[in-house]
Amino acid sequence: MAGNVVELTDATFDEVVHSSDVPVLVDFWAPWCGPCKMIAPIVEEIADEYAGKAKVCKINTDEARDSAVEFGINAIPTTILFKDGQVQKKWVGLTSKKDLTAAVDELLE
Repeated sequence: MAGNVVELTDATFDEVVHSSDVPVLVDFWAPWCGPCKMIAPIVEEIADEYAGKAKVCKINTDEARDSAVEFGINAIPTTILFKDGQVQKKWVGLTSKKDLTAAVDELLE
């Protein structure tokens, strides 16, 4: 996985997301999903720009069924922003970098 993006699994999800002391942006994706491939570079850019301030993670919904079910993922890409283990915001479909970073910035203030 590129640079600062953390690859999650069902096994590591709780530990990484719920124990984080910084906001966590999670990209729910799958290898066969066209729009997921389009949002991937945006997710990687955000990971690099927010290194040390926020965590940016990806989770493959084909492999991580439990997490996908737990968060009601029925369309991908879905991006969820967590703080203190709680869902703060959820986007379904392609989302602009501006929308994602604005929401992260709000949690960092």
